Amino acid sequence: MIALSDRGASALWVSLLTAASTATTLALACATPFPALAALAAVHMRRRDGAALMLFAWAASQFVGFFLLGYPRDGSTLGWGAGLGTAAVGSALASYAALRALPYRSVAARLSLAYAAGFTAFKGIILLWALVLGGLHTAMAPDLLAEQFVRNGAILIGLYALYRALVAVGVPAPPQPATAA
Repeated sequence: MIALSDRGASALWVSLLTAASTATTLALACATPFPALAALAAVHMRRRDGAALMLFAWAASQFVGFFLLGYPRDGSTLGWGAGLGTAAVGSALASYAALRALPYRSVAARLSLAYAAGFTAFKGIILLWALVLGGLHTAMAPDLLAEQFVRNGAILIGLYALYRALVAVGVPAPPQPATAA
């Protein structure tokens, strides 16, 4: 087993999950799974570490989009970048708040609740940005919402499996949130 301080374990997990989300971003052409990351963070990381994860994952997704996928550098695209950043952090905050409000003991219930809250907050914030930046019909299209919900849910399952596998081989778990049962 690797011996790390709480700070070291936190930094390791933020890095590992940022790398995993970056791989997902590349594979899905910049569709970073923020609600999935938010749920996993809320269940297994302290809030400060979860917020850091969201900011690092957002920064990595912006790097991929602008420098590897050639996103245009115009006002609308930059505005959407800011919107995604606020939605990512809002998703995490909602996931943590939901777990504080309903402290289930089961990991599956906690992940499900955190995911539902995180996804709802993420899309709610995106809705607000769409009202300002345009694209409301795309951002809130029912078929797209359903596809994103399922895709992010599947990614959450994959990230949780990765988390469990790494902990099983000796990677120290991150410091747990105060609400962990």
